[in-house]
Amino acid sequence: MIRFKLSILLAALYGCSALAQGNLSANPYNSSSNSNPYGAGSRYHADSINNPYGAYGISHSNKSATNPYATDAPKLYDSQGHYRGKLSSNPYDPESTSNPYGRYGSPYSADSINNPYGAGSPYRTDSPNNPYGQGLKILGQ
Repeated sequence: MIRFKLSILLAALYGCSALAQGNLSANPYNSSSNSNPYGAGSRYHADSINNPYGAYGISHSNKSATNPYATDAPKLYDSQGHYRGKLSSNPYDPESTSNPYGRYGSPYSADSINNPYGAGSPYRTDSPNNPYGQGLKILGQ
């Protein structure tokens, strides 16, 4: 219920309809995890980042997490609604989780999912690296 309200609040704040693609999570048992091949992580799910033919998984879409030139990649939010960067393979986007020098991609930044002592800690319940946690919410436009 809280996640649903968060999605509605984010959509209202940004003036767009946010489509949830699940959670960035290492938990293969959570149905909303992108690691669950039968849930949100299914390569056949229309809004999955794992769907190689969907808008969020195809390599040439501007909204894709796998396009290294994407500028409108899905955004990540933790359980409190804090922004955690763009789920993008673009190493030049300052908000990308793949930018090794950016706030959300650097292994030294507390806000980065790549920092094992910060947002990427395997002991945090909202960390994408916790195999038993809920992970980060993925929101696309």
